[in-house]
Amino acid sequence: MRRLIALLVVALLGATAYGLTSNTSAIAVSGLKVSNSSFTSELKAISTTPTLQCFMEALGHETFAPGAGSPTITSASAAEWANLRVEGLAISQYVKKYFKYTPSALDLAQAKLSLEGELTSAAKSANLSCPGTSAQAVADMPAEMRSAQIQDQATSTYYVSRLDGTIPVTLSSLKAYYASHVDLYDTLCVSIALVSPSSLSAFSAAQAKGETVAQLAKQFSSDSSGQKGGAYGCYVPSSSSFSSVRTDVANTPLNTFPKNYQVINYNGGEYALFVAPTSRTVTPFADAANAVLSDIETLNATNAKNQEEGVLYAAAVSINPAFGKWGLGSSGPSVFANALPSTSNVNAAKVLSTPSATTYK
Repeated sequence: MRRLIALLVVALLGATAYGLTSNTSAIAVSGLKVSNSSFTSELKAISTTPTLQCFMEALGHETFAPGAGSPTITSASAAEWANLRVEGLAISQYVKKYFKYTPSALDLAQAKLSLEGELTSAAKSANLSCPGTSAQAVADMPAEMRSAQIQDQATSTYYVSRLDGTIPVTLSSLKAYYASHVDLYDTLCVSIALVSPSSLSAFSAAQAKGETVAQLAKQFSSDSSGQKGGAYGCYVPSSSSFSSVRTDVANTPLNTFPKNYQVINYNGGEYALFVAPTSRTVTPFADAANAVLSDIETLNATNAKNQEEGVLYAAAVSINPAFGKWGLGSSGPSVFANALPSTSNVNAAKVLSTPSATTYK
């Protein structure tokens, strides 16, 4: 796992503002610290190294774009990275204290490979084409940052393995999960209808009369697939689109358009997208293994996220004000970006704009 929750003011990376060059820590978590110099070095590396920046954006779902000057980074990016570092430190401290675990050399070597694999997977899921490999991104990290990320990967992996409800990532566990959820990995063939808003009422009426998926698509769909009855394609579990297609047709009977639809943009206009499953075929485990693994990792991450919140509540956290504020939000403890000054002029009070000074008696 990554840091269980993939979270990553305008902070001047070489500036002296807010004491960035002082001896105070950028982050302190229950006795573990990241110095200001180390943290600013990490931010600079992320924002100025294209390969590393790309993979970090995929992992943290945050654009690590430069700020107003050079080298700078936006307040949201600084807070996101601080969040990720806090979580890593909190878990490392918790695991060391309660499980007496310290990663071995072998654990760290495996964690490095795991980290690279997770970065690759994150970039693929985010549809990002990074300029280099995940191994290069790890190599581009400053030495202290790279060591910390591998250490955190190792302790996070160990932590997840010890949680109640975690499904072991073993071949036997994957096969057992597949066997009890085999319908989740059917190869799905679907038909679609892309319907203009002005035709929705007529589409619904025709559907109520019992028209088939093919008839509805031919009559109402604006997509070229309508001419062949809406047939759009078949998706195996190894397809990058499989997860979204599976969600779209989750509870829909075969050869039936659902009542609900998605609104999408098509040729400059908004259309209603209806998706109907036309066949479901059992997929052999060998062809579904990667999808099974992805689902188990997601379940483990959700389980870990729920339990990690307690670790963060118990942690003693302090953040250098230059990088954000530690507080409690709707999703639990988190680092929040500092508020920035208004980007528009502030209306002055009338007394400040009078042509003559006010006389006070």
